[in-house]
Amino acid sequence: MYAIGIDIGGTKIAGALISLDGNISEMNRVPSPASSAAEMEDAIVAMAKTLLDNRDVSGIGIAAAGFIDADGSTVLYAPNISWRSEPLREKLQARIGSNIVIENDANAAGWAEYRFGAGRGYTHMTMLTSGTGVGGAVIIDGRLVRGGFGAAGELGHVRVVNEGLECGCGAHGCLEQYASGRALLRIASERARALPAGTPLRAALETDGTMDPDALRALLEDGDPNAHEALTEVAHWLGRGCASIAAVLDPQIFVIGGGVASAGAALLDPVRASFQREMSARGFHPEPDFAIAELVNDAGVVGAADLARERSRLD
Repeated sequence: MYAIGIDIGGTKIAGALISLDGNISEMNRVPSPASSAAEMEDAIVAMAKTLLDNRDVSGIGIAAAGFIDADGSTVLYAPNISWRSEPLREKLQARIGSNIVIENDANAAGWAEYRFGAGRGYTHMTMLTSGTGVGGAVIIDGRLVRGGFGAAGELGHVRVVNEGLECGCGAHGCLEQYASGRALLRIASERARALPAGTPLRAALETDGTMDPDALRALLEDGDPNAHEALTEVAHWLGRGCASIAAVLDPQIFVIGGGVASAGAALLDPVRASFQREMSARGFHPEPDFAIAELVNDAGVVGAADLARERSRLD
């Protein structure tokens, strides 16, 4: 029995037909009309109908960035799409006529890693995604934690610096401001401006003083020491955030995903070292494992589809 997963992003919509074991049987991508809620709804319906194609599917999972209510039906707020208290599941079911689940994109990705990726074999997993921002997902005793209002797992907004940098959420000192891809570019830019002219990291600066993302990625791949110092600083903050999160959730494993995680061991090793320095009661408390996410760009569609299948089974 297949399920359909649709992952909605600011620039594209990805949809896939997913088998019981999490494999992708068919994948489609179309541009995302993010500026119009009506056009976005039409695009989702068209994607779903293309993938359905008279097939018998157990459900359709929709992954979207933002706050989703605890019932998985209403998009309370989406930062990149003009959805505000949008009854998306009701609208889509009226047009598609299939079992539909709406889920936060980081939750969907985390569920995919738990079921089919780096979290396989664990019952308590916490995932952090370090990309444009920092997202999160929490699995406790084999269940995805959504919280009382559906907004659990916003781990990028754990505060790590008292009265620190202002965050887009309105608070100051959030982990997202120190451990995201944007934070890496900012930190690398600050380091580059202090280096002599001709230094590779300094040469990677744009004319406006910001860091060229592609140039930074290339320097990291080439092992440039100054670029890796910037990455290590981001890793330090991720590890510190994980130590605070572990004191509350006590996961068996932290899975790190998102674009920054493509650095692999160069990120993970200093994350683990920072965690060990910051964790409470070290030496008297078991330490969790750390792993890089495995499903990368497919996690959203795989997780959304499997959550729809799970909801169908429970119903």
